[in-house]
Amino acid sequence: MGNSAGDATEYATQPSWRWPESEWRRHVDAVRAGQRLSPRQWPGRARVAVAISFDSDHETIPLRDGETSPGRLAQGEYGARAGVPRVMAMLEKYGVPATFFMPAVSALLHPEEARGYADAGHEVAVHGWIHERNMLLPESDERALVEKSVKALTRLTGRRPVGVRTPSWDFSPTTLATLVDAGFTYDSSLMADDEPYEVLAHGEPTGLVEIPVEWIRDDAPYFTMDRYGSVRPHSRPRDVLEIWKDEFEAAYHEGGVFQLTLHPHVIGHRSRMVVLRGLLDHIASYPQVWYATHAQIAEEVRREMSRRTSENRT
Repeated sequence: MGNSAGDATEYATQPSWRWPESEWRRHVDAVRAGQRLSPRQWPGRARVAVAISFDSDHETIPLRDGETSPGRLAQGEYGARAGVPRVMAMLEKYGVPATFFMPAVSALLHPEEARGYADAGHEVAVHGWIHERNMLLPESDERALVEKSVKALTRLTGRRPVGVRTPSWDFSPTTLATLVDAGFTYDSSLMADDEPYEVLAHGEPTGLVEIPVEWIRDDAPYFTMDRYGSVRPHSRPRDVLEIWKDEFEAAYHEGGVFQLTLHPHVIGHRSRMVVLRGLLDHIASYPQVWYATHAQIAEEVRREMSRRTSENRT
């Protein structure tokens, strides 16, 4: 049927246009979007849920690739020294809770920062060990790094993380099973919908909630700079603000989730914090907005999942 290890090895050496239907279906069905989990009503009769997140990568981007030059490490250090204080001050000013996805090595380098997130009422979630490319890891290493990351963040913040965002924004063949076995409530790495959904494994429900990300709603594609490569910032900050306003307004009118991914070392620069301030001002001009961490949204949609299960049984 195309599901055996022998078949997988055989077809791995063939171009995809030669695969039988069973083979391409096997790949497509491995990780799939299940039921959309938009609740009938957000808490407080809100029209929209706003979930703002920050990937506090800092020095782990160059460290992941074995780059140890002071210049590259300083780019990451900027996020911790300058970006995070600006971000935290703005979140406090607007009364907005956020989710900080933090590589464990980043948290170990900046333990007071990790504790500060939790002490301020924000969520701290897993984002790998050293921002490793989890797509390239063997299963044993992937599982070990997830376990180490959970332990490190729990020790530093006093709270066990319930959510994860893979460093690669992608799954290896064993990532889904690893996350489910680790007991995570939700993942925020995939892009199959605008709204939260349940992740399926070969057509079977896993109970894992997906809070989707999207490159459109991420600051890095617009503002990243690589001195030795072809990556260059190609957008004016205020142009990006217009995109994010449009994304929020569509989520508001549809009664869904507006999810945003930012990075302290990217958005934390002075001219770009103008964008975040403008976005929060824009959102604040709308009534019935529920600002929530990713964990709070996952908890809310899991209630919806339980309600539907109960209704189906009756």
